[in-house]
Amino acid sequence: MSGGVVTLFLCGDVMLGRGVDQILPHPGHPVLREGYVTDARSYVELAEAVSGPIPAPVDPAWPWGEALRVLERAAPDTRIVNLETAVTRSDAFAPGKAVHYRMHPANLPALAVARPDVCVLANNHVLDFGRPGLAETLDSLAGAGLRTAGAGRDADEAYAPAEVPVGPGRRILVFALGTLSSGVPPDWAASTDWPGVAYARELSSEAAEAALQRVRRVRRPGDIVVVSVHWGSNWGYLVPRDQKRFAHALIDGGVDIVHGHSSHHPRPVELYRDRLILYGCGDFIDDYEGISGYEEYRDDLRLGYLVSVAADTGCPTGLRMFPLRARRMRLETAADEDRAWLRTTLDRISKGVHIDVDADGMLSLVPQAAAPGPEPRR
Repeated sequence: MSGGVVTLFLCGDVMLGRGVDQILPHPGHPVLREGYVTDARSYVELAEAVSGPIPAPVDPAWPWGEALRVLERAAPDTRIVNLETAVTRSDAFAPGKAVHYRMHPANLPALAVARPDVCVLANNHVLDFGRPGLAETLDSLAGAGLRTAGAGRDADEAYAPAEVPVGPGRRILVFALGTLSSGVPPDWAASTDWPGVAYARELSSEAAEAALQRVRRVRRPGDIVVVSVHWGSNWGYLVPRDQKRFAHALIDGGVDIVHGHSSHHPRPVELYRDRLILYGCGDFIDDYEGISGYEEYRDDLRLGYLVSVAADTGCPTGLRMFPLRARRMRLETAADEDRAWLRTTLDRISKGVHIDVDADGMLSLVPQAAAPGPEPRR
């Protein structure tokens, strides 16, 4: 924490399983049960066909690439990622799913190298290898000293926030929810005596109130509250009304940042009552390189989000986004034309804010004058 400001790093889906797992030092069994691909190494071949050879086995830092340099320089107080893969050796593929993601537990250095403070697990891949796979995932992450939110051995653990201290008497509290709209099956929900994820079948006012009740039970003065939500479809810029209503209800109830993910590309950014809503952070690390379709969304371009908030109020004091490009399953600095494309796109789809490029080449949020309305939240 510097000068009364807390800075958080947020990103979307970190998918270190399947093809990425295969280029790391300890690849798991490559067998898949997908309609067209039965070997995870096929995703490595697709990437190499587009971008050139990958020097496997790669160093654990390889998938993060230039992101690590940016994070080292930015020195955020808290790093939050959506870890969208099971960490397991299990071969018990969850039935009825078209895609399964797993990384070998011995490859966890490829996650730990980014020093995440919180790994969000409330998503549609953490139980791809059943509840035994979830148990191994939780044990593996805990053994590596990594905090989790959004999944657990019972409902109390799944719905509990991850707590990150950021100075005397101050914490970042990270709550997480997975939703039906992002493909989380209803029977993955954690219960009193059943492992699973923190779950919201519908983004209703009742679900928002339930989330807010959990916040009120543990929040203390000085805490900054993040609710991380895995919601919605993979493609498109339109934010459904239920997502907007749900996000606004969370902010109205005292949440400081809504961290949305599930889409394969960035979605709009909103300032609502002086609080930040990221509707879709997009993929950050995955093995999609070389897969055709939906090229208009440029899912090869990735964004890392650096959110600065006033420590005493939780009000955002800045949002900077660093653009990257996935190539050879590694994050590289985005070219000027790619940065310009991202800026133009985010500026077009985000209402009430302007997206600019700062002196460091990062995209930055500039609030626009708002129409008269409710007083800003204090």
